[in-house]
Amino acid sequence: ISYSLQILTPPDKRDIFSIDRKSGEIRLRNDLDFEDVGLYRLQVDATDQGNPPLSGHCKVLLEVLDVND
Repeated sequence: ISYSLQILTPPDKRDIFSIDRKSGEIRLRNDLDFEDVGLYRLQVDATDQGNPPLSGHCKVLLEVLDVND
């Protein structure tokens, strides 16, 4: 199975997350700031190597909390 990641919202923050194509593990590439963006919507797509290949997807919602206040 091969995984891919789409940032649904906000669309201009594509460089913040990455995904391991083999394991599906999502990692941060940059810091998150509650005052900049409070909610991220991601879509993870999974595709197998069959003939024809089958695919599925799920939505990941990530809420950023402001822990300073």
